[in-house]
Amino acid sequence: MTEELMLQGCLDNIATAQEALYNRFSPRMMGVCYRFAHNKEDAEDMLQEGFIKVFSQIRQFRNQGALEGWIRKIIVHTCINILKKNKKFTDSVDLFHANNFYLNENNIHSILQAKQVVECIRLLPVGYKTVLNLYAIEGYTHKEIAAILEIEESTSRSQYTRARAMLEEVLLKKKIIQQPRERVRMVSVNL
Repeated sequence: MTEELMLQGCLDNIATAQEALYNRFSPRMMGVCYRFAHNKEDAEDMLQEGFIKVFSQIRQFRNQGALEGWIRKIIVHTCINILKKNKKFTDSVDLFHANNFYLNENNIHSILQAKQVVECIRLLPVGYKTVLNLYAIEGYTHKEIAAILEIEESTSRSQYTRARAMLEEVLLKKKIIQQPRERVRMVSVNL
């Protein structure tokens, strides 16, 4: 089924079109949810709630960009809203974890697999993981993140810096990278 037929079918509330849209985009959106969630079950809940919103808001899609991008934005906002509702974003970590580590996003180490990095990102506290996902992977600015999460822009920046440092610490401990300052390109972590 073409994207146009799928979209029209969803607008007409046809179950087969909705199923086709879900089947086409849910695997990639599950990857998005998985990065924000604490576990697989939470990710599945986020995905389900996100697609409920997609179907209920499908009339708002204006064909001014990719359908996948529009769906992704809804899924990301759904994940954030679930975290905020459950007050999981307010988790904080000591500055001890943000000591002298440095992470540069210019190159990816040749043996570093995206799946390993995603698993390490999932080990971060929710606040760090959320800002890291929004900034480095989803491409939001710190100003946009501050508005979405209802925090100060400077808080977004410091959370991101601390998340990068903690991520590097995890990557070092798991021997995914061998020394601080190895370059890891965050945007390549997209599943």
